Amino acid sequence: MKQPVIAQIAQQLAPGGIETMVLDLQSGADNPEQVHIISLEGTETSLKDNWSRLQNVPRLHALNKPPGIQLSTIRQLADLLRSLNVDVVHTHHVGPMLYGGLAAKLAGCGHVHTEHDAWHLANLKRRILVGTFFHLLRPTVIADARLVAQSIQRYIPMFPTEVIMNGINTERFHPGDQNQARRHLGLPTDVPVIGCAARLTAVKSHDILLSAFARLPENTHLALAGGGELETSLRQQAASLGVSDRVHFLGVVGNMPEFFRAIDVFCLASQREGLPLSPLEAQACGRQVVMTDVGGCSEATAPDYGLLVPAGDIDSLSTALQRQLEEGCSDSARLSARAFVREHGDLKRMIAQYQGYYLHSLGRQGKPGEGCDA
Repeated sequence: MKQPVIAQIAQQLAPGGIETMVLDLQSGADNPEQVHIISLEGTETSLKDNWSRLQNVPRLHALNKPPGIQLSTIRQLADLLRSLNVDVVHTHHVGPMLYGGLAAKLAGCGHVHTEHDAWHLANLKRRILVGTFFHLLRPTVIADARLVAQSIQRYIPMFPTEVIMNGINTERFHPGDQNQARRHLGLPTDVPVIGCAARLTAVKSHDILLSAFARLPENTHLALAGGGELETSLRQQAASLGVSDRVHFLGVVGNMPEFFRAIDVFCLASQREGLPLSPLEAQACGRQVVMTDVGGCSEATAPDYGLLVPAGDIDSLSTALQRQLEEGCSDSARLSARAFVREHGDLKRMIAQYQGYYLHSLGRQGKPGEGCDA
């Protein structure tokens, strides 16, 4: 059976988990030439200037949508879908669902939508908006974690939701030489290093992480991968805590496997999450994790390997980081964590499951969750 042409639609392609997943859904596909990537905002040039990974991404389209509601973008997107002979649109988050779903209706495409978190549904206006468009557009709705699916079912009852756990390329993310990785990133080779890979935005709670880190032994260092609007204030906080010389702001890191190999413990102190990719990547590289117990973080943690703490609890976060640094990790535990990621969070498994739902959205043969032959 011929594979359908897919359009992955995101709000704006900037370094982040959802955007990384969109790129992986193209690069990891059996026939990547059948997958287009569409960014509602930005131009091809601006997107590539802001994220080096996009430089060699094929079949990339940017609509340069202005701020606010733009009805003309729906028509523009529908025309693009027709010109590309797209069979199925796959939207990520609310904005792309609205524009992509309406454009899919106009262009006669199937529609698969992934909800990457559900905390926003607690807002009544957002809940009414999303629920209305779910019932109007009738997409196949996929949640990236069981907790997200449960939240959708609680807030938007009587609308079926499936679960496909996010996946990573476990062939790319694997253990490697730590000292070499540290030298490439300019990190010290003779001290414990905690790492965090996330945009420097309020929801990721780097301020909580910095406060917890400041309580750790003075030989411990912190490496932050990612950029964002809070970098200046976080640098100021590090200075006020007296830890500036031990906090490394690395910006956007092009070689993320190298980042995870360089650190000893990965930490994510977010206030909210769906099912984050970064802890899967860290564990695939053999790194211990400490995360806040929000969203699908517990589902992304190998049993008996990572530690979960309450969001916003500086004491608990600092204690958990200290424990992971002191106890270390055996080779068997690292292998077990990597095996967990390969079984539950592998990119090929995720793509195969989505392929089945693409076919299902078109009414073709095959059960949801199963792929097809080219």
